[in-house]
Parts: sequence; C-alpha cells; structure tokens
Amino acid sequence: FRMEEAPSGVDLGENYRISDPDLATRMSYFIWGLPPDEELRSIATEGRLSNEEELERQVARMLEDPRSEALATRFAAQWLRLDDLDKVHPDRLLYPDFHQRLADELRRETELFFSNLVHQDGSVLDLFTADYSFMNERVARHYGIDGVIGEDFRRVEYADENRRGLLGHASILTLTSVAGRTSPVLRGKYVMEVIMGTPPPPPPPGIPTLEETEGAADGRMLTTRERMEQHSRNPTCNACHSFMDPIGLALDNYDVTGRWRIRENGMALDTRGELYDGTPVTSPGSLNDALMERPTVLVRNFTQNLMAYALGRRVEHYDQPTVRSIVRNARDDDWRLSSFVMGVVNSDAFQQQRAGALADGADRE
Repeated sequence: FRMEEAPSGVDLGENYRISDPDLATRMSYFIWGLPPDEELRSIATEGRLSNEEELERQVARMLEDPRSEALATRFAAQWLRLDDLDKVHPDRLLYPDFHQRLADELRRETELFFSNLVHQDGSVLDLFTADYSFMNERVARHYGIDGVIGEDFRRVEYADENRRGLLGHASILTLTSVAGRTSPVLRGKYVMEVIMGTPPPPPPPGIPTLEETEGAADGRMLTTRERMEQHSRNPTCNACHSFMDPIGLALDNYDVTGRWRIRENGMALDTRGELYDGTPVTSPGSLNDALMERPTVLVRNFTQNLMAYALGRRVEHYDQPTVRSIVRNARDDDWRLSSFVMGVVNSDAFQQQRAGALADGADRE
C-alpha cells in the first residue's frame, strides 16, 4: 500500500491537494511503474511540482525516459487484455507453426508498438491507423512479410491496409479466437468492449453456445459464418449479435493465429456485413475506416482506461467532465499521447485525496 498523509487541519472525508512528494510518487508509478528518481524527488521536496510549467516538464521528461515502457507492458497490456493470450492454445494439428515462443513475440510486437507511440509522442489514433509495426524475423514470417532477418525487433512498414493498427496484430486476433476456429462473436465483443467502450449485454440464460450448433450440412463442414447465422436465428440472440457479428466477421479473413486467409473448410469466406448504423463493412480495412468515422468514441474510451489505470480505480460518472475535458484538449493537440497523460496528471482526481482514504492506485503496486 502507498500511504499519503493528510495535512493538519483537514477534516475526515474532506478533499485536499496531496503534497508534492506524494504527487511525485503517483506520477512515477503511473508513468514508470517505479518509485520516483532522484531528480523528481528533489523537485518535489523543493515544492516545485506545484508550478505548472515544471510539472509539464517533468511529465515530458518521464515519457521520454526508457522507463515509460511500463505504459506499454503494464497499462496497454491491461487495457488490451494481452494476458488472455496465454489462455488460447491454437490446435496444433490445424496450426502446427504456432508455439509459445511465437505467442510471446506477438505480444512483444504489440508492447513495442505502443511503447513507440509513447516515445514518439504520436497520435493516439495511430493505434488504429498505423501502417507499421515492430517485428523480428519470426513475427514477420508469420505475417508473410519478407526481408526481416534475425531475432531483433525493428520497425517494419507495410502497404496492406488490412493489417493496419491494433486490429491487425496477431496477439489480439489470437486472444479473441478459440483453439480450433475463429470467433467473430469474441472479436466483435472485444472491439465493442475494449476498443469502443460499449460492451454488449451478457447473453440471457439458457442460450446454446455456437459449439452446440450443427457443424455440418449437405455433406460438408459449415463455415463459422453459416453456423453463426443458424445460431442467431433465435430472436433473443439476434438482438446482440446484430451489433457484434458484423464487426467480428469483418475480421474473419484472419485465422485463429492472425494469418490472412480467403477460405474456410474449402469455402470462400463471406465477410460482408453492416454496422448498426447501416455502414457496410467487408474487411479489416473497411472496419478501421468505419471506426475512424467515430474517433471521439475511441479516444474517450482510451482516456477512461488510462485514467482508471492511473487512479487504480474505476472511472465513475462524476469523472466524466474530466474525461471530456481531457479529450477536448487532446483533440486540439492532434491527439498526442502526452496530452492524455498530462490531462490525467493535471486532474483533480489525480492530484487530490480524501482524508482517511487510501491513496488511489495503491492496489496497482
């Protein structure tokens, strides 16, 4: 636990601004996942973090420091649920080239991608539109990309619009699959819940799973889409699936391990669908284009997740004015990542504490 002592004269339950040393500790664990370094401690001891310019200078310094990779290995991993990658074990008979070392390196690709965004102070929208990633030879070979040799990861650019951004990362595509097949439902739910922050309601009790749907008809194996269409004929199921399925089907050209494919069970894939507002989507590229028509939804959700991580608690309804303010300021700053981090650090929720309460974020250490 991280204890923060209230100043004298503050009544129990009253909000107060935390001391500069306590603020330095919050900043350091938020950005670095570590205690403050000597420079930050010294400035805090001198009371200089109360100066807005000095506070901004320290945040910028911390983001440029290699230790800010914690925002990738801790925050991004938590937000994107990268730990779930360890729960999916693709069928070795169907995917013999997939193994634990590759899984670890696919996760590392996503961490390095986010870490680069931090160090370059890029636009948060690059998370969804970037035409590059970070690969070593094994990861590049998995994607069918030539010319990458060796174990070291390096930035690799590609022209394929279907591989752009996080939704082209095999780490995410694998953790939203099951062992023997893709799961458009899981992928659609993931995009709605993790990327957009609009989770669908849980299924009502007694609804059969997709695995209970017939897997063959007319002497052939059905595609995942055909089985889903059977499953969603139930009006109770269709209410939610009409939102999730078009999103997940747009990603169905990626197999369980995130490799590109055009057929399933010998049948050409049909990935056509319409989003809830009638927007047609047929591919990962068109899905990304549709998402970018609603950038505020994406950045608001990113802000809420970043703020929750920094505070060590859920973002509540009374935090929403702060979230909206951070988003507005970031928009005016070309959505640069530092603007989001600075917005969180400058917020009352981050700089204040209620007398008698444990420090926000204590459960994260």
